[in-house]
Amino acid sequence: MQNVPELFGSMVFNDKVMRAHLPKDVYRSLKNTIQRGAPLDLEVANVVATCMKDWAVSKGATHFTHWFQPMTGVTAEKHDSFISPCGDGGVIMDFSGKELVKGEPDASSFPSGGLRATFEARGYTAWDPTSYAFIKDDTLCIPTAFCSYTGQVLDKKTPLLRSMEALSRQAVRVLALFGKDVCRVTATIGPEQEYFLINKQDYACRPDLILTGRTLVGAPAPKGQELEDHYFGSLRPRVKAFMEDLDAELWKLGILAKTEHNEVAPCQHEMAPIFATANIATDANQLTMEVMKKVADRHGFACLLHEKPFEGVNGSGKHNNWSISTDKGENLLDPGSTPAENTQFLLFLTAVIKAVDEHQDLLRISVASAGNDHRLGANEAPPAIVSVYVGDELQAVIDCLIKGTSPCHSNAPTVLDTGAVVLPNLPRDTSDRNRTSPFAFTGNKFEFRMPGSSFNIACTNVMLNTAVADALAQYADELEGSADFQKDLLALICRELAAHERILFNGNGYGEEWPVEAARRGLCNFRTTPEALVHYTDEKNVELFARHGIYTRDEIASREEILLDEYGKAIRIEALALLDLIRQQIAPACIKYSNSLAAGVSAKKALGIEAPAEAALTSQVSALTGEMLAAADRLSACVEAMPQDVTGMAQYCADTVLPAMDAVRTPADKLEQTVDRTLWPLPTYSDMLFYV
Repeated sequence: MQNVPELFGSMVFNDKVMRAHLPKDVYRSLKNTIQRGAPLDLEVANVVATCMKDWAVSKGATHFTHWFQPMTGVTAEKHDSFISPCGDGGVIMDFSGKELVKGEPDASSFPSGGLRATFEARGYTAWDPTSYAFIKDDTLCIPTAFCSYTGQVLDKKTPLLRSMEALSRQAVRVLALFGKDVCRVTATIGPEQEYFLINKQDYACRPDLILTGRTLVGAPAPKGQELEDHYFGSLRPRVKAFMEDLDAELWKLGILAKTEHNEVAPCQHEMAPIFATANIATDANQLTMEVMKKVADRHGFACLLHEKPFEGVNGSGKHNNWSISTDKGENLLDPGSTPAENTQFLLFLTAVIKAVDEHQDLLRISVASAGNDHRLGANEAPPAIVSVYVGDELQAVIDCLIKGTSPCHSNAPTVLDTGAVVLPNLPRDTSDRNRTSPFAFTGNKFEFRMPGSSFNIACTNVMLNTAVADALAQYADELEGSADFQKDLLALICRELAAHERILFNGNGYGEEWPVEAARRGLCNFRTTPEALVHYTDEKNVELFARHGIYTRDEIASREEILLDEYGKAIRIEALALLDLIRQQIAPACIKYSNSLAAGVSAKKALGIEAPAEAALTSQVSALTGEMLAAADRLSACVEAMPQDVTGMAQYCADTVLPAMDAVRTPADKLEQTVDRTLWPLPTYSDMLFYV
């Protein structure tokens, strides 16, 4: 690998490149657009486009694309070459400001939730200058937003940018009350990405993995994760080589890949980046998932990003570490050494607690999917009940404030004596960590642990940014006219913490008593995606997004419809894939094995030899095969009876189709543990999870 500082960002049209290639006045104008949201002049865009093209061509690029994030959850791109015809029959490499700023993809071919009809095709992509252009596969990729001809939002980036503006606007108002001269407040994200690596050859032999991302059948391997020996274990040489290659590819794209390690389950791993601005972090994470798959393929792996590719071992999440910082570099969620006396921190902390409590439904909606339903609450991820963990120190401060007792002093830092002379004594954190908490304060940020590994994190951060912006707006409205700011500030903090105390939970989220306690507190517990999604268009949510200019009512309704439709289709595809597996591969293998057993029993009987064990095994295989095929017939009937409306279909899939699939899987997995290994048509969990 070449020198890392030289490698980093080498394929990105970043600030360093812009300073070197753009005229000074153009550079200043573009920076003003990026930092302050000033309108972009077309003449400036023309100069930027020419310089961007020259730089890209020097790096070997021949095409450009507007790279955007439609409601599919993945990215989209349409490539155009830089060539432009000359009068002499040749071509020149050309790229205009108009091509940089605006593109026109087909808006009717992406999910729109009824916002666009098939015959209404025009849509627009608009350059997002706050996210740097980059080169991928010899193509200049320009991050853009995506909207319809009528201006309605059809992507995930536009709402994210709007929510960032809303959060900044309200946070600046609040900071002005503390005498802070701040121009901008930014949401920053550090998404930890979990994933599985399995052999490419095994992946190619598993139609269920190819079509659905998860194994629809599969008996447990003799060894799973019960020995807890994989987490942070020594990396396999092949995996280490993959990670080194992945780092290099990500660093070229300016992605701050920092941490890598084995996760809990066999073959499961994690990559964590350094924090970046919310929209840049979202772009980077989308790129990371794409690059992971490409690099894995080069190393003979398949990279699995489904939330639950293997039953019985941990699934994969994407922890969304969220914080807010000013343009002066101040982290507004840093409690300092005396959080009880840091009223600015306490106000922002209170705003987050209020936001999560009032909009726990939206946070649950933001992580709702068919894949993530298998993971949430499965003793490997937080439960589906949203709650906030603040730790012992902050909880003590909050309790004092709610009770009105004083002083609310935090615990003094302590030292952990390791008990060995040669080891240093370690400074002990003021709070433990709670891995069962969906939304945990971890020192100077919140870690939202519920998003699934395949998710685009834009939606999660739209919800979070908007909800916190709304709380800050209410606080600013109340305090801006205050005659005694400090007195009214403390009263507001105490009142609001008392009002939202129910969302605070520092205990075991996996405990059987927690759902009962959560219900007593009146917290939401949406166990499945359909249960959650139907609350997207609740009036309080429509009003929230309208207040801050994030979504219109129609745009919210479209997203609810898109996500319900996606859920129903995902389950239907799984059901059909399972039926194909059973009928075309597994049942024939079982019948073949049963026939061979029966032939052996008959041959022995003809010789006067009793074979009770073989006869019993024959009966067992035949019975399980019959049970499996009967369950498959019932599943097939369920699929045929699916409702046509998206809401009915989604709920039907959760209530009827998934249990019918489980009824097929149960005998199939028993048969896998019984049938001759050489006849079983699929790679097993032992094959896939314990390769060498």
